[in-house]
Amino acid sequence: VNSSLLTTNEKLRHHGDFVFPGLLLLVVSALLAASACFIYRPVPSGVSEPWKLMLLDACTRFMRTLGTVGHWLGLGSLVNTVSSRMMMADARSDADVTVVDTTLGGLPTRVFVAKSGEKLKRGVLYFHGGGWAYGSGREYRDSRRLPYRLYPEAVFPAQYNDALAAARAFLSPQVLEDYSMDPGRLGVSGDSAGGNLAAAVAAVTDGCDSLLSSQTGSDNSLSVKFKVQALIYPVLQALDFNTPSYVQNQNDCILSRPKMVQFWLWYLGGDLSLKPVLIANNHSSVEEPAVTADIRSRVDWTSLLPARVTQNFQLVVKEKGTPGVVDKLPGLMDVRAAPLLAESSVLSRAPKAYVMTCEFDVLRDDGLMYVRRLQDAGVPVTSDYLKDGFHGCISLSSIFNLGQRSEDSYVHWLQQNL
Repeated sequence: VNSSLLTTNEKLRHHGDFVFPGLLLLVVSALLAASACFIYRPVPSGVSEPWKLMLLDACTRFMRTLGTVGHWLGLGSLVNTVSSRMMMADARSDADVTVVDTTLGGLPTRVFVAKSGEKLKRGVLYFHGGGWAYGSGREYRDSRRLPYRLYPEAVFPAQYNDALAAARAFLSPQVLEDYSMDPGRLGVSGDSAGGNLAAAVAAVTDGCDSLLSSQTGSDNSLSVKFKVQALIYPVLQALDFNTPSYVQNQNDCILSRPKMVQFWLWYLGGDLSLKPVLIANNHSSVEEPAVTADIRSRVDWTSLLPARVTQNFQLVVKEKGTPGVVDKLPGLMDVRAAPLLAESSVLSRAPKAYVMTCEFDVLRDDGLMYVRRLQDAGVPVTSDYLKDGFHGCISLSSIFNLGQRSEDSYVHWLQQNL
């Protein structure tokens, strides 16, 4: 009996030697396969450094998945805080630049001041991107960036109001004196959602009597105006989610069409159940009385975009849509949220502009339409189109050659025009 038990134990032990490592190998292989599937997602032909982009896309989707889980668990703001803190850079001065964290218009602000150069310095006010929901001005080391309030703690018009308050403070005599800034050489800038805020703020602080002046009032009290606006792949409208770039890049890396629609719904305080309605353009149908022919012409890409962009695409305007969406989301028609909807008389008084757009970006056509509308309004515009570019590239200058190229182009324009 003892011999029989020993033999059985030995068999079990030897069986375990092979079975358990085999199970472990199987689990590890499955995890590796799952990771590979998660990481690998086709990127468009012609995009810059595709393998790097693929890895970046995987990391971005992981953080967004974490954010989604956080919202489900009621930890949305916590997840955003943790992810932002992971990317935060301390305010560190060096031999050339003094870097400090302070406030501007009541908002936390990171300020960069050159230690040498002209006595009166040029100044740029920069709003960070992140879909009005993510990000922090402390993630950046190379500019003055405003961490305005974010979703879910804030929805439109809170972010816009924060940006406007910061702009007013930036242009005030006290701040100009404190930082020795030349009042004739000031600019406002931003990327993505930050570009949206920069475009809206530029028009208002330029003394325009629109951008819904009945709601916002003009900034005629400000004697100092922005000389330039520099917009980096800005988001500018929410009436047409079937522009050629939205269709072409609808499932693209970094920023897909569903994700951008979700950002808009978050920003405007809408229910996410409306996402398919907006994607189908059912919110801006012919039957929607608020979307007049005049309004529609301001986002009519068939007449505003170059032929190389419009070929093989069809305008999507529904005869019958989903009634009442504009009533639920009045921000859709508010030019403080959608600067592309501004009247030509407003745009004609906006400052000189720089607009960067990327081929592989759902927001490409927003920027290109804005370029055309500004030009038609008589505003000098530099259109910087990156044929191998993708959304978010300028923030990745330490990883992508494209990022360095885009940053150099942006800085060169500011040096030449500010």
